[in-house]
Amino acid sequence: MLLYIHGFNSSPFSDKATVTQAYIKTHFPETKMIVPQLPSSPQAAMDLLQQITEQALADGEKLCFIGSSLGGYFASWLVQHYGGRAVLVNPAVKPYELFEDYLGPQVNPYTGEHYELLPEHQQQLRQFDTPVILNPDRFLVLLQTADEVLDYRQALAKYHCCEMLLEAGGNHSFVGYGDKLDTVSRFLCLP
Repeated sequence: MLLYIHGFNSSPFSDKATVTQAYIKTHFPETKMIVPQLPSSPQAAMDLLQQITEQALADGEKLCFIGSSLGGYFASWLVQHYGGRAVLVNPAVKPYELFEDYLGPQVNPYTGEHYELLPEHQQQLRQFDTPVILNPDRFLVLLQTADEVLDYRQALAKYHCCEMLLEAGGNHSFVGYGDKLDTVSRFLCLP
């Protein structure tokens, strides 16, 4: 199973998600790929991700994750707790701190969902922190230095022991992501 985990205020219809789905369908049609719409509550989002992951394990499937931004934060926790391999794209390292600037009313631009980001959501996120990466060989991290949303140096410090592709420039969406999907699929050992 390949579980693609989108970022904050994103969706399965984001550019990276759709490019990844098209690539997998073309090159790895036997791979079961799941791209869920995450609930706006971090706890509800993780509940859904755990349910999908536990079902894959029950079915005897190999675990593979691609996590973008906040999705990278979630993917790190999932790999630490369930195993598998993950590719993290400009991952969030301390999203509970970043949420301070976003508290209040939100609108997901992809889904049109209106919701409120609350302090309790910050606390929910803290419980999924992975301050130490215990199995660095399970992670490939894609970073671009001109990410306008996240400070790439936080991810560089946290994942320094992991395989990493660091590119100068770019942005939070990771410019040229589609060109990296061969590398991504090799790292995940897709069949």
